[in-house]
Amino acid sequence: MRVAIVTDAWQPQINGVVTVLMGLRERLSDGGHEVALVEPSTFNRVRCPGYAEVELSWRPATQVARRLDALRPDAIHLATEGPLGWAARRFCLRNRLPFTTAFHSRFPDFLAAATGLPPGLGYAILRRFHAPSSGVLVPSAGTLAMLQARGFDRLKTWSHGIDTVRFRPGPAMDMGMPRPVFLAVGRLSAEKNLDAFLKLDLPGSKLVVGGGPLLARLRERYPRVRFLGPVEREALPQIYAAADVLVHPSRTDTFGLVMLEALACGTPVAAFPVAGPLDVVGASGGGVLDADLRRAALAALQIPRAQARQRALAFDADQVRDSFVANLALIARSAAEPLGCSTATTVPGAAA
Repeated sequence: MRVAIVTDAWQPQINGVVTVLMGLRERLSDGGHEVALVEPSTFNRVRCPGYAEVELSWRPATQVARRLDALRPDAIHLATEGPLGWAARRFCLRNRLPFTTAFHSRFPDFLAAATGLPPGLGYAILRRFHAPSSGVLVPSAGTLAMLQARGFDRLKTWSHGIDTVRFRPGPAMDMGMPRPVFLAVGRLSAEKNLDAFLKLDLPGSKLVVGGGPLLARLRERYPRVRFLGPVEREALPQIYAAADVLVHPSRTDTFGLVMLEALACGTPVAAFPVAGPLDVVGASGGGVLDADLRRAALAALQIPRAQARQRALAFDADQVRDSFVANLALIARSAAEPLGCSTATTVPGAAA
């Protein structure tokens, strides 16, 4: 099957959406499907206000239409609700082509945290974006319930997986820090609620991995915390192995892939009992969920690393791929038209 995935989030951005899509593309190709990405790198771009490292495509409608028309895919999936997503949505509606969408991020809540704007306005815009979708793929039961309460339709649960060969127990990076080491990984921005972790009175050391608009401010505010900034993805397993607990303070993540990465490396998780952690950790014994984050972090120290690893094994990446394929809306074709092949191809302006 030839699948076109349209996404406003792609490398060199470092975030959960990019990580999910990179893994999905790899698994789809391994499964014999042809994948073409329509992503921002070859479009005119402007910097996203408040997120200077994120570049958004500028007036991409004509180019997106040409690329999708040239690809002639068997299915179209809109991964994000940015300019490329809206342009692809317009193309599909004009040509009466079915498509699926995904809900990866709670942008209205992020904007509310950063600007004070009411989230209801943002959700009304997203509801309009997803309304014509044949299926809105949602990564967790908690997020699905939240969207149902806000009037979204045709929701389908599509969990995320992890490469448990790449992320597994192994040698730890020598951080030279007093133990226990409490780790946080992710984007350093307002919606991630990092202060809830950084202000905790915990023994040992605190370590933070990730970049973002708050990095300089947090470094100044918390001089006793070690901030590594962004790191190469290949180094993450050794960092997870060096930590005793991953503390995940976000209350707005739709899933929280870093929790799954940590668990796969044998690092237990401490988090709030909200959507995301409830789906990834739940009552599995791989971590501790508590409204008192300090209490959760200290209790997680008692969890055996093998027990944390066992939880991650329940999230099989091949099953995630198969679920994605099963939810795609196929585009009707005549018998004379090709259905694609198992080798990756590149068309002008589309990354294969």
